[in-house]
Amino acid sequence: MSYELQALIGPAELVAVAAAEVSAARPRQLAQGLALIPATPEFLAALRFGDEAPATPGAAGFGWFSDGLERRLAAWSKAGPIACVEADYFGGTGTQRAALWADGRLALGPLTSAELEPFPPEGSPISRVLRRLGVHLAAPDTDPAAAVAHDEFDAAGLGTHRTTTAWASTP
Repeated sequence: MSYELQALIGPAELVAVAAAEVSAARPRQLAQGLALIPATPEFLAALRFGDEAPATPGAAGFGWFSDGLERRLAAWSKAGPIACVEADYFGGTGTQRAALWADGRLALGPLTSAELEPFPPEGSPISRVLRRLGVHLAAPDTDPAAAVAHDEFDAAGLGTHRTTTAWASTP
């Protein structure tokens, strides 16, 4: 079974502002007050300026970034933290990359995990940026005996869909 995701994640209010600026954005709600914008080809194309190259590994090392996306992330992050995440798994092995922008600059990352590389004690790259976005495994007012998510990835609800395309196509 495979899992593939390229997306921006942030507080729902901030993601709504970002989505209002980019007509190709298809924001989706996540758990714990977060939302996600799938990084579809249409969304990424809408962020390019003029004849800018469609993909250049920028400061965060994401191969699908344009200068326009990095500029927008910096601008949006002045209102609150926003993360860029990617995951690519097949048959239980794969890679992750995540970075977080805050206060107009790259604040964390890029964090990466290579194929077959174990996650460090602080968790996967995506879980680490989700933690910085405020995701927690159990709410303070929950029953201690209640089931707790395995990690922040699960707690945020990122397992709902298996592909970026599926995130973009759901209502």
